[in-house]
Amino acid sequence: MLDFLHMILHIDQTLGIWVAEYGAWIYLVLFLIVFGETGLVVLPFLPGDSLLFIAGAFGASGLLDPVLLAALLVVAAVLGNTVNYHIGRYIGPRVFTSNSRYLDRKALVRTHAFYEKHGGKTIIMSRFLPVFRTFAPFVAGVGSMSILKFQLFNAVGALLWVCGLITLGYFFGNVPIIKEHLNTIVLIGIGAAAVPVVGGVLWRVIKGQTSKP
Repeated sequence: MLDFLHMILHIDQTLGIWVAEYGAWIYLVLFLIVFGETGLVVLPFLPGDSLLFIAGAFGASGLLDPVLLAALLVVAAVLGNTVNYHIGRYIGPRVFTSNSRYLDRKALVRTHAFYEKHGGKTIIMSRFLPVFRTFAPFVAGVGSMSILKFQLFNAVGALLWVCGLITLGYFFGNVPIIKEHLNTIVLIGIGAAAVPVVGGVLWRVIKGQTSKP
């Protein structure tokens, strides 16, 4: 089990071993990893961005079919978020009606309002933010975002995330300098994607504070 977790957490080093060992079953393995990261709030540590990028590089090498890979992983990402959303939706009513001292009911109401107004953009942007993309659909479900609205942005986000990173990996994943510094590049990309999200949150907090009498 520990060896399996090590392989998952170091997917940039081990995907080649998986391809050689599992053959065509690697598509199912990658499907389950993407589904688990996006669909289960207890698995935010699973690789997402790096897995897609490296899988795209293997597609360029002819070891994987990039079109089949992209199609399967888009489905996995959409299904994962859908399951996560419904878990949040199922738990949501209980959360709103509980009297737990750990529950900030006002915060839940504000979250509901935020997702009703900005939910689509949030769901799409969260795709590019590790950990946050695992919890965003859950919170959307708790906030009772309409299923049609959620699925629209869920599908758009999955397409942009999966196809975008696989395409980048296909064209640039085998460039030596990128292969050698993949982890650093992924961290820089995460930081760049997080800036507008964090900035937007800070702006709303500051604006809310200044608008108080």
